[in-house]
Parts: sequence; structure tokens; C-alpha cells
Amino acid sequence: MRILITGGAGSLGANIIDHLLPRDGYEILVLDNFATGNRLSLPEGHQRLSVVEGSVADKALVDKCFADFQPTHVIHSAAAYKDPDDWEEDARTNILGSIHVAKAAEAAGVKRLVNFQTALNFGRPKTVPIPNDAPSAPFTSYGISKTAGEQVMLMANLNTVSLRLANITGPRLAIGPIPTFYTRLKAGKSCFCSDTVRDFMHMDDFIAILDKALDENGPTGVFNISTGEGKSIKDVFDQVVAYLGIELAEDVPIVPVGDDDVPAVVLDPSVTEKAFDWKARVSFEDTIRKMLEWYDTHGVTAIYSHVRVPPKAG
Repeated sequence: MRILITGGAGSLGANIIDHLLPRDGYEILVLDNFATGNRLSLPEGHQRLSVVEGSVADKALVDKCFADFQPTHVIHSAAAYKDPDDWEEDARTNILGSIHVAKAAEAAGVKRLVNFQTALNFGRPKTVPIPNDAPSAPFTSYGISKTAGEQVMLMANLNTVSLRLANITGPRLAIGPIPTFYTRLKAGKSCFCSDTVRDFMHMDDFIAILDKALDENGPTGVFNISTGEGKSIKDVFDQVVAYLGIELAEDVPIVPVGDDDVPAVVLDPSVTEKAFDWKARVSFEDTIRKMLEWYDTHGVTAIYSHVRVPPKAG
């Protein structure tokens, strides 16, 4: 299997490479501009791994990667989310980049394309947990552009499966509350919690569904990837506090949901569980603990967010 992974230096891509590269018969090409991915996350000097620096927004480069590498499978993980106000970059990477990848995959006769989608495509859902067939209603630049990119993938003449992801937690995680709380609390700094609920899933469960998603004979369409269990950001904070053994002088502030955020995003994975004969197994407590143990060993190199810091939080 020859797999081209866009955005392969991000947390998801790097963990996929760690999982697949040791297997016989797998060759991998990574295309990444390292805007949020980390070059050091990728193994060096492996004869079955090639790395090309550049953006999916560069059509000529995308076409060259496909022509030179001739992938049988594509994992489209590239995404722009670094600056919530940079709509142009979001559109270039998440929409135009998806068009370039889809067209190149069509021309190359790719057997299977696996697209990663944000759960923010659902916007502010009317029902939680969010059903697999809930309508898309994004309202942020990131959500809108990622939703358009997903539609491009589904419209193309390709064997496509699009995975709508919960908060996947594992090695190299550089986004969200877990690395934020860990670094700030260890440094003796204050924190705040947004008044929101999310679903958190361990990387091992994600890798298990990815193996099934890569099967060219597997189901196509869109699928929620989640434990189906919602946890508040305060729940995450409490887990980090307990792990670090910290005694707080006062309760952590809970701030209202920002205008660009969503109160509750919890995906219903029941359709996915039936279609792929898969189910998330790792508990919330073990998911957070394993993540913090990894930070203890490897540290936190960067922290990103696709939402703005609430003004009251300072």
C-alpha cells in the first residue's frame, strides 16, 4: 500500500505513520507545510518514508507528489486553523487544497481516500449527541472551509470515507485544553475553563478505526468518530489537577461560551460502530492520564486553538 498523507506531520498524521510504517508493504509520502505540524514528529532516514515540504494549496506541487509517488491510498489530514481570523488561508488550504487533492487523486486512480473532518461542521447542533445524519451548519471560518472541503471530496469520483472526529487525544497533541492546562498549571499560572462539553477519544481507538477506514472495500460516506460520551472542560481540568497533585487556592473560573464556540459537541458514533464493527474502548480517565504521561516524558512543544480567547479570561 502506498499512502500519501497530507498534513502528515500533525498529531494524527504522525501517529498514523508510527502505526503503519513498521508494517511490511507500506510506503508513505508526507506533504506538509509545517504551519502546525512538527518536522521532528517524523522519523528520519526511513527508506519507506518520504517528506515533501509545501502546501496542498500549491496545485503544481500536489500534482507532482501524486505523479512521482503514485499513491494507492490518500489520507487527507491537512487543515488550516492556526488563526481564526485568517479566512483566506483557511479557504486556500481547506477548500482549494481539498480540490487539488481530490482532482489529483481522481487522475491517479486512487483506490481509497480517507478525509478527516472537524465536528464543528455541525455548527450549534439541535440534538446532542449529534446524530450521524445531522445537517451541517458551520459558522466559523474553520468549520465553513472544512465543510466545503469535505463536500469536494464526496463530490469527486473517488472511493471516499470522511471521518468526523471527536477530540482525538494522544502523542504530540498540540491543540485544546489538555496541553494548555498541563503547561499552565505546572508553571504555577492561572487557568480558566470554558463552559463547554466535548468528547475525548484516545489515539488507540482512532488508529483502530483508521485501519478499517483504509480498506477500499469498506463503507463510504460520512461517519462520526467518537466515544459518544460528553465531558466538560472542567472535567478535563480536574483530571489534570489531580494528576499533577496540585492543591488550588480557589476554584477555577468558568467563563461563558465565546461567540465563535459551541456549548456542546458530542458525536453519536452508533452508525459508525455498526458499519465498521468498531467501538471506542479507552475510558476518559485513562485517555487523559495517558496524554499527561506522554507530556511528562516528551513535553509540550506548541499549543494551538481554532477559537479566540474570551476577553474576560485575559
